[in-house]
Amino acid sequence: MPTSSAASKWPKILPPLTAEQKRKSDAFMKLWHEQLPSRYALVERFNHGFPVAASPRDFKTTLEVGAGLGEHLRYEKLTDQQAENYYANEYRENMAAEIRRAFPKVKTLTTDCQQRFDFPDGFFDRVIGVHVFEHLPNLPATIRESYRLLDKQRGRLLIVIPVEGGLAYSLARKISAERLYRKHFGGSYAWFYQREHINLPREIQEELAPYFTVAKRRFFPFPVPFYFCNLCIGLALAPRSEPLL
Repeated sequence: MPTSSAASKWPKILPPLTAEQKRKSDAFMKLWHEQLPSRYALVERFNHGFPVAASPRDFKTTLEVGAGLGEHLRYEKLTDQQAENYYANEYRENMAAEIRRAFPKVKTLTTDCQQRFDFPDGFFDRVIGVHVFEHLPNLPATIRESYRLLDKQRGRLLIVIPVEGGLAYSLARKISAERLYRKHFGGSYAWFYQREHINLPREIQEELAPYFTVAKRRFFPFPVPFYFCNLCIGLALAPRSEPLL
């Protein structure tokens, strides 16, 4: 359960972006999502395969937060009913437009997942967030809203987060995202990732604990619970009947 001192840090305050930084941020995020499937296929298979494998049986409704370009949808095998009841949320309009183009059967929402969604309590069987929770200045708001929206009996919050701060992840970023950024935009990459990956794995899990229990946890690429050698953690979370507040 978060302490009062921990709770006081939310929402985290980020320095404002200049117009040029905003342009670069939006452009690089789209470029990075375009590069991931082909250049880092093994990591992507874990990122998107874990939520699929950990999904409740016969789910009908899904909310995916921070859906990017819709990469996760390429790993799903949805029935017509499941596709019609799949809501893909993306904050950046330039990326949401790509989801609408590539996946016209699902419903795309250009909204902030840190705000309340216009759905009734318990509406969703799944809430999915692939590499999203580490980015959120008001992470507790998204966790509370995910809890509100999930069916308390069968719902699952399915997330994948990076092992930010770990040795393996820090080295991997140097030779992947940072190299790509410097190639296309030049200059320092630090301003970008320091305002993007603002929540660490233990911090995220501490905020989840009052609302969810861990039904399944997997580390990648090594199936051992060590941070220094792994890149990602997959978590399948079951909502508590009542939050521990």
